[in-house]
Amino acid sequence: MPHTKSAKKRHRQNLELRAKNRAVKSSLKTGIKKLRELVTAKKFDEAKAMQSKMSKALDQAASKKIIHVNKAARTKSRLNSLIVKSSAAAV
Repeated sequence: MPHTKSAKKRHRQNLELRAKNRAVKSSLKTGIKKLRELVTAKKFDEAKAMQSKMSKALDQAASKKIIHVNKAARTKSRLNSLIVKSSAAAV
């Protein structure tokens, strides 16, 4: 446990930031999961709308360094290709 006043404050801040970061990561994972379910259910219009929201959320998380920039780009690319390939196969 921290002993100095500044170390105690730093510990409090770290706990708060960790909770916020975990919440953001969790919401990203949930959003990605829902988007994949929409594609599986062949609701491509809803999936497109959800994809734009997820792209924004991934970019925001990457800009705050919650996730790596390349991971955000890779995830956006994979989701986009999933929607495009699935909608092309459905038609």
